[in-house]
Amino acid sequence: MKYRDPACAYCPPTVRACRQGEAEERGPGFCPTKVDPAIQNVARAMYGDPETRRISRESALVESEGYCKWTRVEEIVQFAKRMGYKKIGIANCISFVDLAYVLSGILESHGFEVVSVACKNGSIPKEELGIADRQKIRPGQFEALCNPVSQAEMLNSHGCELNVVLGLCVGHDSLFFKYAKGLTTVLVVKDRVLGHNPVAALQLADTYYSRVWGPKKPNKPPKLPPAGRRSSHD
Repeated sequence: MKYRDPACAYCPPTVRACRQGEAEERGPGFCPTKVDPAIQNVARAMYGDPETRRISRESALVESEGYCKWTRVEEIVQFAKRMGYKKIGIANCISFVDLAYVLSGILESHGFEVVSVACKNGSIPKEELGIADRQKIRPGQFEALCNPVSQAEMLNSHGCELNVVLGLCVGHDSLFFKYAKGLTTVLVVKDRVLGHNPVAALQLADTYYSRVWGPKKPNKPPKLPPAGRRSSHD
């Protein structure tokens, strides 16, 4: 069977051949090495770019040296130091201002200059995007639009070399990534229901949070990718 798309999510725990450098020999038919080796070769060549190579190398060293020892905050600090960055931007949700304050202090204690911009900056009324009063979180009150485009442009304009996303909403974070020119990493992902620990919805998808499944939930985990992921010919 010849597959059209990579489907690493279906790789059995007993395989994961890429970890051992054995994808060509042991990888399933839907392994990226089997499906699209040409793209892998293109991507590999891109590591020839000096900046890409340096970012990748320092990231790998931070991973190995801090493995199961450093928190994510410490990893960000160490990565920024290794890259020689001087100015770090924080793009935070307005609800995370207190945490942004702590993060800013930590970064400054390591000698970095810090710029922080909250999501509601600009105070753009939601009505400007055609959102009706009844569609607000709190109808009858002024609600400012989350403004990730301004967050990105502010951090760009003020020379931030590395940006840290702190609790931006789904979609708003996507817009920030789209417009940010500096390298960006994520410290906190917003999940108001799960205390900003969205992985819990995956870990408990068959118990407490079974509501995450759609109407096409399989009776048991499929052994192969859905039909749409493979071609109709052998």
